[in-house]
Amino acid sequence: MRALFAIAIAMLTAAVPGHAQAPAGGGRQGGRGSGETRPAVSVPHDPRDLSGVWTRTSPLLTLSQTPPPFTPLGKKLFDANKPSYGPRAVPPAVGNDPMGNCDPIGLVRNVLLELVAVYPMEIVQTRDRVFQFFEWGHSYRQVWTDGRPLPNDADLTFNGISTGRWEGDTFVVTSGFFDDRSWLDHFGTPHSTEMTLEERYRRLDRDTLELNMTLTDPKIFTAPWVSERKVMKLAPRNREIAEQFCVPSQEAEFNRIVRDPAGGVVR
Repeated sequence: MRALFAIAIAMLTAAVPGHAQAPAGGGRQGGRGSGETRPAVSVPHDPRDLSGVWTRTSPLLTLSQTPPPFTPLGKKLFDANKPSYGPRAVPPAVGNDPMGNCDPIGLVRNVLLELVAVYPMEIVQTRDRVFQFFEWGHSYRQVWTDGRPLPNDADLTFNGISTGRWEGDTFVVTSGFFDDRSWLDHFGTPHSTEMTLEERYRRLDRDTLELNMTLTDPKIFTAPWVSERKVMKLAPRNREIAEQFCVPSQEAEFNRIVRDPAGGVVR
C-alpha cells in the first residue's frame, strides 16, 4: 500500500558496508555475470534528446564508495544524523531520517533514489527548459536552458536552482541554492546551503544515458566529491511515472502502528 515498502525492499537487497549494493547475480557491475559481452546495437537517435523514462542499472545508493574527508562541521553533522540504512543503521523509530516524516529528500537523494530501479525518473525537454520528474514523492525539478546564469542570490529550495547548457553532446547542469535540511543519501550524509552540484548527462546510445556528478561543499567536505559513473537505461514507451506521494497523515499512522512499536518506542 505504501511506497515505503518498496524502499525497504531496495534497502534490504543492498550491502551495508561501504555505502554499496552488491551487483545482481554476483557478477561485475554492468556485466552479464557469465562474462559474456555483446556489442551495442546502433539505433538512430538524437544524442541531444534526453527525453524518456530512465532507470539506473548500477546499484550504488550514494555518489561514490568513498566520499572526501569531512570538515569538522561536516563530521559533527554526519555524526548527528541517524540513518536506518548502512553501517550506522539504527531502528527507524529512533532515527532522524527526514524521509520518515515525508519531508522533501532533496535533489541529490532524489536522483540517487530514482536510479536504483525502484522508482524511475522521466526527462521532458522543451524549448527553454528541461524537466526531471521523480516518481518518489511526485516531485520535479526544472533546468533552465535559455542562456541565463545562476542568480547571485535566491531563496533556498530542496531541489535547488539549475541552469543547463550543451557541451557537444553532453548536457551540463549547474545547480545551487539548496535547503540544507535534506540528506545527500540514505547514509545520513549532510550538506550545507553552500553546496553546488554539476551534473553531466550524455546519451551513449538510444537506450543508455550516462551521468557523472561533482558536488562541491566547502563547509562539509575538504574536497569536491566526484561521483562514480552512473548508467541509466531507457524504459519501454508504455512505462509511465506513477503518483507516489509520501502522505504525511498516512506516514504518521504507519509510524504509530508499525515503525515505532517495532523499534520499542511508545509515543
